Amino acid sequence: MGLPRLGGLGGNGGDVLVVAKKDITLKQIKDKHPNKRFTAGVGSNSCIHALRGAKGEDAQVFAPVGISVTTDNGRILGELNCEGDRLLVAKGGHGGTLHSGFLPSKGQTRQIRLDLKLIADLGLVGFPNAGKSSLLTALSHAKPRIANYPFTTLRPEIGKVMYDDHKQVSVADLPGLIEGAHVNKGMGHKFLKHVERTKQLMFVVDICGFQLASNSPFRSAFETVLLLTKELELYKEELLGKPAILVINKMDLPGAQSHLRELEAHLESQDESSQLSPEDVIPKSLMHFTHIVPVSATTGLGLPLLKSLIRQSLEEQDIIETEGQRGERLLKLRREIPTSSVHSWGFTQLT
Repeated sequence: MGLPRLGGLGGNGGDVLVVAKKDITLKQIKDKHPNKRFTAGVGSNSCIHALRGAKGEDAQVFAPVGISVTTDNGRILGELNCEGDRLLVAKGGHGGTLHSGFLPSKGQTRQIRLDLKLIADLGLVGFPNAGKSSLLTALSHAKPRIANYPFTTLRPEIGKVMYDDHKQVSVADLPGLIEGAHVNKGMGHKFLKHVERTKQLMFVVDICGFQLASNSPFRSAFETVLLLTKELELYKEELLGKPAILVINKMDLPGAQSHLRELEAHLESQDESSQLSPEDVIPKSLMHFTHIVPVSATTGLGLPLLKSLIRQSLEEQDIIETEGQRGERLLKLRREIPTSSVHSWGFTQLT
């Protein structure tokens, strides 16, 4: 409340903010706040001793880094990608003033959803049993569950690829896609939402092809590449704009070399080759890979080259992004500084 006889201003209500913090999980939030309700403090009334009332205390909801905050209807309010990032989700009401008859107004009430998406340098994309978990184990110190049947990865695993100069690259092994994942079949959206946050993609394809079940169609390695591209495209077309490496796995199997020659021929002429494939596997846009690397996660064939190319690809992307950000900041500065305020210091100023 304001103080009418002295024109005192009431304090504003506190705000509710979501704050990114390391070592916090969504389960911890749920256990600590079972009613899932967060209320900020009430502003102080204006009084003779304090004509301007104090602002109410803010309520902070600590959440994991990588959280996406949305409304119930799916509108994104913001994302918290670094520790300490803060997002205002409900603003406190205004204290009483002359214009409001010294009566305070109510603060915002909002229902929000916290959706955690992994942040990794590289996300492994592949159908079940393509050897993603074996590849992650061979490249890093992660210990995902591995077996010779589909869907051994039921939740995301993060591994760290270590280099001799102590550089680290995080790689996320995500649950295997199946055809129709974009409409939430199988692991569907649980997989695809994590792909959005990775800097680059790594397609992992079984050189001998893939068949999910006996009643499912067999897909060659090239058709597998097309299908993976199509699933990403149907979920979110922007994902195809991410840099991608194609890893051709299981090169230790019999006949792998002849399959590789066939795949390379198809990849060299993707447009023509894709037209020969079944219509249901052809994406609107084709994926163009920065590197194509044959490997065997079992024997270690090609893994040193793959590690080197992963780092090279990420560093090239960092340079491009840094240059782009520098250019944007320069343009912003030029817009903010009026021409008339720039001193010519005796030189002729060209406009």
